[in-house]
Amino acid sequence: MGEPRYVYKLVPSSSPVPDPLPEVLPLSDLDASSGFIHLSTATQVPGTLKHFFTEHDKVYVLRIEYALHQDNIKWEDPKAEVCGERGSEGFFPHLYNGGRLGSAEVESVAVWYRNSGNWDEALDKADAWLVY
Repeated sequence: MGEPRYVYKLVPSSSPVPDPLPEVLPLSDLDASSGFIHLSTATQVPGTLKHFFTEHDKVYVLRIEYALHQDNIKWEDPKAEVCGERGSEGFFPHLYNGGRLGSAEVESVAVWYRNSGNWDEALDKADAWLVY
């Protein structure tokens, strides 16, 4: 499988993304405790939303150019215990760069809302924005 054009960082509404974006975004508790920034490919975003954001009605989705970080991304299982091939089933992009992600790396930010108890409508509306 080829390299993705973008990878995505999902941020819950409980940790709003500042506007304008700062030079360095604050790390989530999960990212800080993991030692890397959890990312998803466009194909993985729906599953990430449905499994990890069920308690949230709003998320910020940061679109990040993969090429800017490819040297610092490892493709690993969700717990970073097993490494795999880029884009392989079950392997997520994890950014190991000392926790630095900010305005220079974020190409754009979308705000999505969960309706009727699921993310399907938000994903349908975002289909053109999510680059596979």
